[in-house]
Amino acid sequence: MKIGILCSGDLGFKILSKFYEKSKIAFVFTDSKSDTIIDFCHNNQLKLFIGNPRNGKCNDFIKNNNCDVLFSINYLFIIDKPLIDLPKKYAINLHGSLLPKYRGRTPHVWAIINNEKKTGITAHIIDEKCDNGDIIEQIEIEINNEDTGAIILEKFKSLYWPLVERIIHKIERDTIQFKIQDNRLASYFGKRTPEDGHINWNWQKERIYNWIRAQSHPYPGAYSLLKGQKIIIDKISFCDDGYHSETCNGSILSLNPIKIKTPNGVIKVDQLREELNLIPNKQYILQ
Repeated sequence: MKIGILCSGDLGFKILSKFYEKSKIAFVFTDSKSDTIIDFCHNNQLKLFIGNPRNGKCNDFIKNNNCDVLFSINYLFIIDKPLIDLPKKYAINLHGSLLPKYRGRTPHVWAIINNEKKTGITAHIIDEKCDNGDIIEQIEIEINNEDTGAIILEKFKSLYWPLVERIIHKIERDTIQFKIQDNRLASYFGKRTPEDGHINWNWQKERIYNWIRAQSHPYPGAYSLLKGQKIIIDKISFCDDGYHSETCNGSILSLNPIKIKTPNGVIKVDQLREELNLIPNKQYILQ
């Protein structure tokens, strides 16, 4: 069975490597920033398309290539009909949520931000709508209180390939089954950019905690501004220090360790990406 693979990033590279060991790869699609995937394809002489395939950009490539099954793994781009219709059997996407919830980009990050206690992986048929196709199989994953976006990705890495193998097994034996998504339960979350990580110190401390851990290293990070300087915070914890309700939210209450006032309590900064040179006894307010 010839497999076409759409993949991006570290997760995509890990699964591509597994495919290379186990299956016949017809071709690979990736984005221009996934250097490890690009190098792997060049080193192993795999047919490769780099960039956004939409609006006919990949038409010449797919005229000369075909596959039995197309797998999309952590791929950056939504694909359109010519590529969806290319495989002889199925075009399948692995999505990092329990669809129909959390359709869209970086769903595991949004799940942590929204204080969800579970997320998952959904294998589904690709159609022309975003994460809308029939479900083949789902895996539920617990979100622990200290899990970051990066930790959830590590959980994905251990579970994606066994799921792919099960799906291939079902296709080979013609035992694959499908479940229609209930669109009444669907939610959608859009693409995040580094600028979207700005912390609002008027939020409750619990939302700030989830906001920071969801976007911690290696993601661009949650940040605040101090006199125009961008301060990226990767980890915080709650503390029992007292505070005055009329003190401005975002006020730095102590420097060593850094403690910051929120509407419903004080948080302690456990990890910054850069050192701050603050003057003792001077008032600082994060924006």
